[in-house]
Amino acid sequence: MRLLDRYLLRELLVPLAYCLCGFLIFYVSFDLIFGIKGFQDKHLTAGEIAEYYVVTLPELLVTVVIPVSLLLALLYALTNHSRHQELTAMRAAGVSSWRLSAPYFAVGILLGLAVLAMNELLVPPATDRAREILQRHDPNPKDPSVVFKLNIHNESEGRDWSIDKYNRATGEMTPVRITWDLPDGFERVINAERGHYSNGQWFFFNVEEWVTRTNAPPPPGPKLQPGLTLDLAETPAWIESEIKVRALSPTEAAKKPQLSIREILAYLRLHPHPDETRWATLMTQLQCRLAEPFTCLTVVLIALPFGARSGRHNVFAGVASSLFICFGYFIMQRIAMGLGVSGHLPPALAAWLPNLVFGLAGLVLIWRAR
Repeated sequence: MRLLDRYLLRELLVPLAYCLCGFLIFYVSFDLIFGIKGFQDKHLTAGEIAEYYVVTLPELLVTVVIPVSLLLALLYALTNHSRHQELTAMRAAGVSSWRLSAPYFAVGILLGLAVLAMNELLVPPATDRAREILQRHDPNPKDPSVVFKLNIHNESEGRDWSIDKYNRATGEMTPVRITWDLPDGFERVINAERGHYSNGQWFFFNVEEWVTRTNAPPPPGPKLQPGLTLDLAETPAWIESEIKVRALSPTEAAKKPQLSIREILAYLRLHPHPDETRWATLMTQLQCRLAEPFTCLTVVLIALPFGARSGRHNVFAGVASSLFICFGYFIMQRIAMGLGVSGHLPPALAAWLPNLVFGLAGLVLIWRAR
């Protein structure tokens, strides 16, 4: 890495760290001021309130804090370089604008990868965990890990599951009935007192099994087995995706991405041909998850022409510019997402429209400033 790259990175990463910490402190303080009564009504201790904010931290980072902090830090760093004529000196030394931007794009790519990783690994379990903390002192708390009367249809393999009680944390079901069609017009039915998933297989206990022709009455008595092991396509991850997609209303889906890429793909394996409304919701959610990491690169493109203008500029003008840009970006993102979920825009266009508009605007401004 060249000395110039190290210098530009240092001048960016220091304000970036301050912005990340500052926005987190601001958000938590602001939310705590307006939400403290709700926490008191739920009898949460100071430690539990802190735990709640730690649990919800990844979602806050990927949706707001990282893009806004990166934009503000870039504008601050570039404006500072411009005020001291450093950018002019670098260009006079034969370093092109795109070469100067390489460290900034590298930071954007790394932060985009961090956003993708958090969306897939940390954000999905955060909602249930936060709900569990809020309900911890309720007299009759509802356990979010337990689901009753769950019916699942695997459209791709023609298999139906009927589960009285399913534990999302352990993958255990009690009792369960599975029905699916076999070749040559036969149907297989399994009733089990209990089942759980381990090492890629389902284990069922106290099993009653029938194999009969489709739509024919069952034989006089089932085949009884103390245990049965089956290698079925359905996994706890697939079942989890079924639960989350069913609980997701179009109104909630239009607000922000709620599902991870893995959960959406798992649901589509169970239901390759969902209805139009659900298809629009799922595809918009999927495309938004794919577009989110590229927000950091869009931020770099839009910050370069605003921050690298020649002459002396007020640093606070960069702060005002960043807030205005972020406000416009998030407004467009919310509108486009709502149009995608409702079917008025193609899902891919709805998800990528803010990045395309702001990214192209940044490229045009960079080209005009050359």
